[in-house]
Amino acid sequence: MSTDPTSAAGGGTTPPERPGLFATYRRLWPYLWPHTRPDLQRRVFLAFGLLLVAKFVTMLTPFTFKWATDALVAAVGDKDGLGATLPTGLFAAPMLMIGLYGLSRVIMAVLTQVRDGLFAKVAMHAVRRLALQTFEHMHRLSLRFHLERKTGGLTRVLERGRGGIEELSRLMVLTLVPTIVEFLLVIGVLAYEFDWLYSFVVFVMVSAYLAFTWKATQWRIEIRRRMNNSDTDANTKAVDSLLNFETVKYFGAELREAERYDGSMAKYEKASTQTYVSLAVLNAGQALIFTIGMTVVMWLAARDIMVGRTTLGGFVLVNTMLVQLSMPLNFMGMIYREIKQALIDIDDMFQILHRNPEIADRPGAKPLAVSDGVVRFEDVRFAYDPARPILRGVSFEVPAGRTIAIVGPSGAGKSTLSRLLFRFYEPQSGRILIDGQDIAGVEQGSLRAAIGMVPQDTVLFNDTIGYNIRYGQWDASDEAVREAARLAQIDRFVSSLPEGYDTPVGERGLKLSGGEKQRVAIARTILKGPPILVLDEATSALDSFTEREIQDALDKVSRGRTTLVIAHRLSTVVNADEIIVLDRGVIVERGDHQSLLDLGGVYASLWSRQREADEAREILKRAEERRADEEVSLSDVQANPQPMRPVVPEPMPAE
Repeated sequence: MSTDPTSAAGGGTTPPERPGLFATYRRLWPYLWPHTRPDLQRRVFLAFGLLLVAKFVTMLTPFTFKWATDALVAAVGDKDGLGATLPTGLFAAPMLMIGLYGLSRVIMAVLTQVRDGLFAKVAMHAVRRLALQTFEHMHRLSLRFHLERKTGGLTRVLERGRGGIEELSRLMVLTLVPTIVEFLLVIGVLAYEFDWLYSFVVFVMVSAYLAFTWKATQWRIEIRRRMNNSDTDANTKAVDSLLNFETVKYFGAELREAERYDGSMAKYEKASTQTYVSLAVLNAGQALIFTIGMTVVMWLAARDIMVGRTTLGGFVLVNTMLVQLSMPLNFMGMIYREIKQALIDIDDMFQILHRNPEIADRPGAKPLAVSDGVVRFEDVRFAYDPARPILRGVSFEVPAGRTIAIVGPSGAGKSTLSRLLFRFYEPQSGRILIDGQDIAGVEQGSLRAAIGMVPQDTVLFNDTIGYNIRYGQWDASDEAVREAARLAQIDRFVSSLPEGYDTPVGERGLKLSGGEKQRVAIARTILKGPPILVLDEATSALDSFTEREIQDALDKVSRGRTTLVIAHRLSTVVNADEIIVLDRGVIVERGDHQSLLDLGGVYASLWSRQREADEAREILKRAEERRADEEVSLSDVQANPQPMRPVVPEPMPAE
């Protein structure tokens, strides 16, 4: 049984056990009754007070209709000489009673709207607090958690959770509780004004109405669950496909992506159609039950009028009260379904909120104090999956202000070292020290503040170039941002743009080239000014010309900083103070570039293969350039043909 909160509500064939209404309200109560906000607590009191006053006025409205009816009957009776037996005093003025009826309805509407307005701030404050808390908690959760989830599904949980809190607060406080109060008042009024039989009929009618509504809504919830499953599936497919827009284009997979999306939408279409059909069944059943109950009560009132136990106004009173009661009852199916769905959505949010971060600061953790910036790995062992070890006892040191390069074949565990250094994961054994301090015992925020990262795949925020550079130090001045851009060799490019640093970079920075994105990443790292620098294959995805330019910028950034370079292309690390060769999670060689070549081992083999590949690319590139030049020359000749000159025979030499 899946309990993944990123799935649609109640995903799977067997829905997970969910907390009930009162259990969920206990969870929400600290947010609806915030102890630090007495102003919001007063709003809760006022809202409930207005709720009761509004319901008493609601009960008064049918009585004003009754009094107006009896007054009209009495007035007509006097006019016809039949005598007035009902009513006396002010109640005998039909126009006054009609005015009172209108006034009561106005007061009822105004009180209801004021109550809703008062409570709205309480509900939305709860939504904001809980959504912010969940959003912050998502950032505290481990990298493993986010890699195992789809971003579209995760944001959907946050979105539905916000809506669930708002919906539950509104339905409970503004609809369900007032309906219960009104139902109890109707039962009491009927028993007092007429007799217990009226109350009994209404009680049976409402009980049957709610029982049918519950049963039909349970059926509808299962349909709704399937609809939500397909809705979430379609949403995640759409987000995933659009995020990988370029890949879709590269492989001409637009039709395949459209078919995958349409498959989810077809399921959504079927479930949505079933939802509308089931709603029609629910509405028809509710109307039948309520009509039968109202007919019985009106029959009792007509009987009492004929035997003289009540007046015509009593008949009107019964009818008006039941009509008023029918309006909130009509929403009971929707209320039950929406509350049920809100409970599921809120529980999904709480499941994320109550999930403990895999990496957490230890009790009493202190900020990292960086003096020299010496980084040391001591017998570090790590595996993402226990069955497949990645690092098998890695030990090395990066001296202060020096550059150490980590190289090796794919899958050797190079990038894992940077993830462990940032504490995205914890090693199963061994230690990582910075200036003698075990990073497992320091605050994560201070650790990451001391390390700068230039990754291989730079993903930028969908904002401006200036915003993305300033991300390295949010309070930096414009001059500091420009200086960082200059050091990263991107200032000239940015200055040539019409909007300069206010130029939008697009989703994930797709409006910039690979080299431009890397320079933005370098600029924000320069602006951050960390004492320790990690370059995780920062140039492996670039062409040779751009690589040389970026490498120059990186050399400037790393000067005087403790630098750990994780490299795929060995040409970028030939000047490193020491090169460590990692293979299958073990250090197999270490030394400078020349000594490793002289050793003739793994590094020399990697170097030879890369040189051969580079030479082959260079030969291919020159051949393509020559072919392009030849095509250009041929096209010039074809476009500008020279006129043919007549061949004049040379004179024969004289004999």
